[in-house]
Amino acid sequence: MNTPQLVVHRDKELMAQAAAARLITRIVDAQAARGSASVVLTGGRNGNALLTALGASPARDAIDWARLDLWWGDERFLPEGDPERNVTQARAALLDSVPVDPARVRPMPPSDGVHGSDADAAAAAYAAELAAAAGPEDHGPVPTFDVLMLGVGPDTHVASLFPELPAVRETDRMVVGVHGAPKPPPTRISLTLPAIRAAREVWLLAAGEDKAKAAAIALSGAGEIQAPAAGAYGRSRTLWLLDAAAASELPRDLYPPSLA
Repeated sequence: MNTPQLVVHRDKELMAQAAAARLITRIVDAQAARGSASVVLTGGRNGNALLTALGASPARDAIDWARLDLWWGDERFLPEGDPERNVTQARAALLDSVPVDPARVRPMPPSDGVHGSDADAAAAAYAAELAAAAGPEDHGPVPTFDVLMLGVGPDTHVASLFPELPAVRETDRMVVGVHGAPKPPPTRISLTLPAIRAAREVWLLAAGEDKAKAAAIALSGAGEIQAPAAGAYGRSRTLWLLDAAAASELPRDLYPPSLA
């Protein structure tokens, strides 16, 4: 596990713009180094704000969109096209306006797909898709994602890994069905912590006063079962991107007053 790095921005708008610029650079660098790049997207207000900012950036054209693989960290198990699905929101925020290769956009299955209402079967199918995309260099059943982004919930959940629920305790499977989530809808699909930790870089996004306590708990040595965000880290880098409101309760040794 590497030590998390913190970047604190003045407000959520600046955070979204700066994170979008950072992501563009990271994708371009990965494509230059390896020919393609892979990114795991997140939903929620911060994930969607980042995608909207990326779409508005003139620098977005630096990305070779045909050589980008897009995955999701979790999904609400709802019908295809439902406005609450992360992939639906990502298409509206960005993907419908850039020349992505549809074959390289890998959404999690919907509840009206071939697996019907069986979230566990849908999760197993997504795990199989990840395994098929992994190469010998990945040393595991998921690709070594270049960047995996996660929103941080007020309860410290990331993806659909909620405190104390079975999914956050999973150590073998890469993708699981989540049942009885405390946040609607109750049924979801999520990457597990082992899959998250396969990424080269994990970026955790937190903006707003409602995320301040969660950020403080996760960055103060909490256990991952009680605070799933504490267990999300990358192979080479773990980056917390916050606005000043979300950083307001951090211990001062992490976020000195002079930076506020």
